Amino acid sequence: MATELMQVSNGAADGRATDKETLYMLGGVALMIFGAGLVLSNPTVRRFIGQMGVGDLAQSALPDVQRYWKLRNM
Repeated sequence: MATELMQVSNGAADGRATDKETLYMLGGVALMIFGAGLVLSNPTVRRFIGQMGVGDLAQSALPDVQRYWKLRNM
């Protein structure tokens, strides 16, 4: 265990450990977004969120997003 800790601290001196940690962090963020997409794609979850009133917020923001894409294409 102590040898592994020394190897990690030596790797940080030349920047390799920092790159590896950044890769792990970005991978974790991607997995969280993917997991949230899976959960929100469930019809039961969508119905529950719609009952709470959050679903209306997403539908009201959709015209703004469409307007943004139209302006961007010009």
